[in-house]
Amino acid sequence: MALNITTSSESSDSIAVSRSAATRSSQARELAGFALSAKLEDLSPRRLDALKIRVLDGLGCALGALAVERRAGAAEEDHPTRQVRAYVEAMGGAPRSTLFGGGRSSPPLAALYDGYLVRYLDYNDSYLAPGETCHPSDNLAPLLAVAEDAGADGAELLVALAVAYQVQCRLSDVAPVRDQGFDHTVQGCYAVAAGAARLLRLDLERATQAVAIAGTAFNALRVTRTGLLSHWKGLAYPNAAFCALHATYLAAAGITGPEQVFEGNKGFMHSIAGPFEIDWRRERLDRVERSILKRYNAEIHSQSTLEALSDLRDEHGLRAHDVESVEVSTFDVAHKIIGGGEEGDKTRVTTKEQADHSLPYMCAVMLLDGEVTPRQYEPDRLSSEAVQSLLRRVHVRPDAALSRRFPEELPSRVSVVLRDGRRYMKEKRWYRGFHREPMSWEDVGRKFHALAAGDSRVSPDQRETSAGAAPQASEVTRAAILETVAGLEQRATAELTALLARVGEDERTTEIHHGTARVLLHPTEPPGRQTSPAGPHGDSRPLLHGHGQPLPQRRPGDDG
Repeated sequence: MALNITTSSESSDSIAVSRSAATRSSQARELAGFALSAKLEDLSPRRLDALKIRVLDGLGCALGALAVERRAGAAEEDHPTRQVRAYVEAMGGAPRSTLFGGGRSSPPLAALYDGYLVRYLDYNDSYLAPGETCHPSDNLAPLLAVAEDAGADGAELLVALAVAYQVQCRLSDVAPVRDQGFDHTVQGCYAVAAGAARLLRLDLERATQAVAIAGTAFNALRVTRTGLLSHWKGLAYPNAAFCALHATYLAAAGITGPEQVFEGNKGFMHSIAGPFEIDWRRERLDRVERSILKRYNAEIHSQSTLEALSDLRDEHGLRAHDVESVEVSTFDVAHKIIGGGEEGDKTRVTTKEQADHSLPYMCAVMLLDGEVTPRQYEPDRLSSEAVQSLLRRVHVRPDAALSRRFPEELPSRVSVVLRDGRRYMKEKRWYRGFHREPMSWEDVGRKFHALAAGDSRVSPDQRETSAGAAPQASEVTRAAILETVAGLEQRATAELTALLARVGEDERTTEIHHGTARVLLHPTEPPGRQTSPAGPHGDSRPLLHGHGQPLPQRRPGDDG
């Protein structure tokens, strides 16, 4: 039996509700109204470009995860992304949405698998609120799955994604849940439901019910990110997205939920977050510009520390075998989450999930290797005696003065003490990728190419590919994905998902044409050179604006 979805242009009288919802407002209803009323013209050219940069960054992370799985070899059946793929294939599901790398499944299952690929490396964007940190590009995979299912075009996908960014980030601002013992996926359920309702073109009644069900049913615990970390750290949001899509499709079919999910008796405010206010009628699609990208494949609060350590290494020719100790002073949130504070010891590192949330480990590999990329989380690097020895000589301390500057800054002060008594110190207010020093399209293009090519031996700061390395995505496919994202508001979503389905195929003899548009193989031309046809803003303007210089190359280190 076909799913009966009532769109915004149709009547919703068939939904029987015990309350007169049409005449009584609720926060869930106002949030749903915000989602349904959003339009592409609400995104300024700068914000639209910022959003497309984050789409490219998230897709690079996903294709990089496929490359890591591929390098693990066919014999390693217990690789987590392979296990999730096997689960999705075993469960089946109507083939309505693309699985990255090929295959199809239902939108919720595609959201689970594709979302895990985006999240697996822990290399996608972040948003910093005073009491919460989240990763708003976690919304990309579920909304892409729904967009494909709904036949939505690229412009509709971008609007829905901007809505999800706004909902998740604003709830993180005013209703943080971390200190109450809940995970940041809690706010994400509202975001996914809002964006999906927009893509499915639900009427206000059913969109409200989608928000209500998703917000009520899936409140996850913070234990996901404390103690010895597990695969669930990367799977928690994909699972939340899976559940939120499940809720949204149920609402589309006519199922109702507790509309007073926010303000009601034993609702979100009463049980978890406490009272707060957001006037959704006045919200704009602006939070995307405050999200930040990762320069290093490392937990977000480590980025300034790693950049400082990299600078010291380069400026003074530091070698790991000369280092007696490393002293890191940082803000309290970083110390709590990755520095050995209240969320657990960070010197016991045996898995990737533990390593990318251990500031001592990440500092050690930066000193040894001069980079922090997927390579630094391969099993032989995790178990290296040189790494394990050095990480125990990294000492992390919270600093009250630095804590007062967070989250407007991401401050860190790093001192490296050598065995001969010399000491080198550097302090950072933020890093390249923070919203006050954003990455350009060219920067993210290099990161995308390095990850999507399956090149674990090269930092995203570099453009070359390792000799003899078989690419995960051919250069032609990478260029086509990049160009499609650059002009996504004028594309069909199916164009992008078709490219993502073919990743990993041998395309050395394949030609891909996009009308008369030039395929951008190397995204290194100066800002302003690439222009798009007149878009929704009525102008011919740069596809994406970038103002930064290329990031410096790194030289290899030694293990001492």
